[in-house]
Amino acid sequence: MTTPAPVVPQIRPAWRDALADEFAAPYMAELKAFLLERKAAGARIFPPGSQWFRALDLTPPDSVRVVILGQDPYHGPGQAHGLCFSVQPGVRPPPSLINIYKELERDLAIMPPAHGFLEPWARQGVLLLNAVLTVEMGEAGSHQGRGWERFTDAVIARVNAQQQPVVFLLWGSHAQKKAGNVDARHLVLKAPHPSPLSAHRGFLGCGHFGKANAFLEAAGRNPIDWQLPHQPVPS
Repeated sequence: MTTPAPVVPQIRPAWRDALADEFAAPYMAELKAFLLERKAAGARIFPPGSQWFRALDLTPPDSVRVVILGQDPYHGPGQAHGLCFSVQPGVRPPPSLINIYKELERDLAIMPPAHGFLEPWARQGVLLLNAVLTVEMGEAGSHQGRGWERFTDAVIARVNAQQQPVVFLLWGSHAQKKAGNVDARHLVLKAPHPSPLSAHRGFLGCGHFGKANAFLEAAGRNPIDWQLPHQPVPS
């Protein structure tokens, strides 16, 4: 098998330059080969290739104020579009996102929208990053251990290295392990995952959204406007 050429995605130059060593690394070529093989075998991979790096494209490194970490994309048709916990316009919000909305309402009295499209958060500096950036239809975790984790570790390291303080919202043990080396000058908030299986064990009532904004304001940074438009506004 011929090794594919190095991955050179069409993303913001700031991220492309910051991650140049990762894109040129052999593991990324191996990951690309794996994805091409799965496509050739007829696998349906989500999200579409043009949206694999959508979180980076919407949120340049020096504008990151909050990081929310997910595991891998939603694996149902039409759901994933490159932002963790977010779904495309017209798709019903999944259960974990409904619990996120419940906590927003309890914490900041923000009424939930009828959609699950979180791009407005990303455009304000909320990096909605999954640990693994692709998945196969109906098979959660199907692309774990193929190289994405190393790549997203490098993304987190780049955010950790920036001069201004950042809030990391780590929901569930997977996310908490993923950002285990975040410097003390940043704020790390931990809670159980918002999944219906665990949200009632401490996610609901965590107050992370208000705490994140209080930290940002104390650090001289603008808070996040967590209120989403009533109707999604696709870019």
